[in-house]
Formats: sequence, structure tokens, C-alpha cells
Amino acid sequence: MNATSLSIGRLIRDARTSRGWSQQRLAEELGTVQSAVHRMEAGQQNLSLAMINRLTDALDTPLIQAKTQGNPNLKIIGPTKLSGQIDVRTSKNAAMALLCASLLNEGRTVLRGIARIEEVDRISEVLTSIGVKLTWMGEGNDLEIIRPAVLTPETIDERAAKRTRSILMFLGPLLHEFDEFRLPYAGGCDLGARTVNPHMSALRRLGLTVEATEGAYHATMVRDGSVERHITLIERGDTVTENALMAAARTPGVTVLRNASGNYMVQDLCFFLQLLGVQIDGVGTTTLTIRGVDRIETDVEYFVSEDPIEAMTLLTAGIVTESEITVRRCPIEFLEVEFAVLEEMGLDFTMTPEYRSRNGKTRLVDVTVRPSELTAPHDKIHPMPFPGLNIDNLPFFAVITAMASGQSVIYDWVYEDRSVHLSKLSELGANIRLMDAHRLLVTGPTPWRGRNIETPPALRPAVCVLLAAMAARGTTNLMDVYVINRGYEDLPHRLNKLGANISTFWGDAEDLPED
Repeated sequence: MNATSLSIGRLIRDARTSRGWSQQRLAEELGTVQSAVHRMEAGQQNLSLAMINRLTDALDTPLIQAKTQGNPNLKIIGPTKLSGQIDVRTSKNAAMALLCASLLNEGRTVLRGIARIEEVDRISEVLTSIGVKLTWMGEGNDLEIIRPAVLTPETIDERAAKRTRSILMFLGPLLHEFDEFRLPYAGGCDLGARTVNPHMSALRRLGLTVEATEGAYHATMVRDGSVERHITLIERGDTVTENALMAAARTPGVTVLRNASGNYMVQDLCFFLQLLGVQIDGVGTTTLTIRGVDRIETDVEYFVSEDPIEAMTLLTAGIVTESEITVRRCPIEFLEVEFAVLEEMGLDFTMTPEYRSRNGKTRLVDVTVRPSELTAPHDKIHPMPFPGLNIDNLPFFAVITAMASGQSVIYDWVYEDRSVHLSKLSELGANIRLMDAHRLLVTGPTPWRGRNIETPPALRPAVCVLLAAMAARGTTNLMDVYVINRGYEDLPHRLNKLGANISTFWGDAEDLPED
């Protein structure tokens, strides 16, 4: 018999009450808030692997862990009509860069509004393993970070490190601390060959050489005392730019980065580094000038900006289910091309006047989408570096164009495997033809139909399948959704608040729950 989120919630409640604990007491033991415990017990809270382990330890109830053995899965009953309002939460990708950048600061760092997702758990485990003290505060999404005088990369949690590609962004901060150090190979989404060479090319100009040996990156640092460095990145990548920024931030003198990314997470990192006293000119452009400092020791508080990819996810949920919903706190600067394409396709939507995010920088709007008769765009849909259509928002157009009349071409020139993963939408009824490893031909509209389906191993295609399942007639069992939990905070529960019918269960395909 499979376990469901509701049955696990009852286990948690019974274990808590048998110990005579209040929900508040359990929340304190878990390092979270009482409202989160309430949602867990009601079966309305996504349970990460880390949280399951903490519950097992706090309540001394191995049964919780035993019942959640196997893969987390989602049961989606459709078709769904959504209604209401939902807020965009903060950026996962910005959070990962900021967590890594906290290593630059010998003072107290507080990051406000961090998403509690698997990816954050992994990087938190890595930080803790090298001596960093992490304390969750407030409503459970504010994180206090205090690093030790001496970091210990030799004690790094290799299992956690290998499960996140963000481990690469430790190279920039750690080169200020050591002449030599090692890091485990990076993991993350299955998107084909994602070379680390652009990182190595940029960091080499700052004195760091990296050799891949025996499952690890062996890094060696040589400081030449240059007062000015001009670096042209061989790839306008987000994490490449972030790594170079963190390397330049505590390298005294001037570093000029050309062909830099101006994307949202890079801008967040720049704003944070500016609070730390690092002067950065050209934020949001392809040329960044950084005036590095020798040491940073300051108490700083920073509010993470809203996530344009989550905004697009929620907007797509409204579009694919032909619903009227309002998505609040959309970072419009990073969605303007997406809205231009949607307008061309005939989407009925309205925006509020702009206002500022809590970081005082990012421009936000509230967007209402309504049921619309969509038509295929005249040209192919393809991503471009900022300020173009975001590469991580491209997959959502595979779902959206499947709702439109006519033929659309989705051209993903960046990743060679993501189009393959998106073709899984055909299992839910979409008329999708894989033209080659980078191009999809989508013919709509689509009569979505539910079925059992394995979750694609890449984050955005996986969420696209979930959104399509919400529009599908019947039941869809989406198997092994760890990759979704890795990048989204409690997404099924939040969609349920808008009217979706999504539940979590654990177990393998042969033990599927009955409708």
C-alpha cells in the first residue's frame, strides 16, 4: 500500500501528540514554523528528503522514513479550472549564487525570502559541512549565515555536492581562501553536455587553474598582484559570470568582465556584492567593471528578488487550463519578450503599474491572464541571452503552443537534450514531432488526456508535463518528481489553492493508487 501526503501527515500528528508536543514545539525541533507543521499534518506541505530525515530524528519515528521509501510521485486529476491570485516566490537561481557569495563575507549575512527547496537543502548541507553556521529565522524563509574564520573544504559533504551543479560556484569564493583545494564534480539536471570550460577559462585569468582528477576538481591558485584585469568570457553564461564576479570581488584592483550575462540572478548577485562594499558598474549590461576589495567583514541583510521562471510557470498554469488567474510580483524586466510573444499569439492579459521588489531594485507587476483563443506565432520561438526570451522559459512555450491553433517551432539551440525531454508531452496527447535534438514542431490545439508517465529528468520539462496534466481529462500519475521538488517550493499545494487537484504519494509504478 502506497503512502500519501495525507497518511504521512497523520503519522506525524500521531507521533507528535504521543510525545505531548505542540505543533510549535515540533516546529522548533525542525527549524521551521508552526504553520509549516500544520500543513504537514494536513497533508498539504511538500516534504523534502531533508525534512523527512529531520522528522524521523525529531520524533524518533522510523516509520515516517520507511513509509516514504521510494520515489515521491504526483497524482493529478483533471481537467482543472483555476481561479484566484498567487504570489511569485523568490528566485532559486539567485539564492544559489547568494548562498555561495556569503562565503566572501566574514561578517553576518541574512538572506530574506529564500525558497525552501531541495536545491537549497543540498547547498546548505555543503556549506554546513565546511564549517558554516546556518540558522533559519522568522517564518522559515530567512537564513542567517555565519562563516568560520577558516573554512574546511576537506570535510565537504561529497554526496550533497555531487547532486547540485551550483557546487561550481564555490570556485570563485574559495580561491580567496586557499592556494589549493578540491571540489567534487558538479551534478544537476540532465540537459546533455554542459561544459565547465567557460568557468575555467574565466577563472584562469584571475589566477586559478583547475584540473579534473579522480572525480573531483583540483584547484590551484597563483596570485600575480595585477592591479587591472580584462576578461572576455567565452560564453555569456549566468553561473560563469557569477563565478567570475565572486572571484573579482575580493581580488584588489579593477576587473573588467566582457560578454557578461545581465540576467536576473547575476543582477541579484551584483546588488548583494554592492551591499558588501564591492563597487560594480554596468549591472544589467554585458560589460561589468568590478573594483575588488581585499577583505569583507560586514553585517548585511538582503532580500532575494522574485523568480521570472516561477512567474512564467504560474502564468502557463493559467494559460494551459484556460483559466483566469492573477500572478502577483512578476519581475517584468525579465519577462518582456515572453509577453510580446504571448500577445502575438492572442493571449488576453493585463498588467498593473510597476512597483519595486523588497530589494529596492527589481521592477514588479501583477499580471492577470484570461481564457484565450491562441494561434501559432509567425516565427520560431527561441531563447536569447538577457534581455531576450529566457532560456529557462522556453520550455513553457511547448505547452502553450500545444494549446494554439496551427504549427509552431520551438528552437532550443542551447541544450541538446531538452527538446527530447519536452517531446514527452506527446504522451499526454500533444502533437509534437522532434525535428532534431534542438527543434520541436508542435501542432495544436491539443485534447490533453491523462495517463501514467515518468517525469522527465530535467526540471523545466518536468514542470511542463505537470502543467499539461492539469489540463488533461482523467488521472495522470507523474512518477518520480524529485526533480520538481529540487527547483520549486511546495508547487502542488500552491496550485491546489487555485483549484488544482494534485496529491503526493510514495512508491513505484507497480503500486499506483486507485482512483
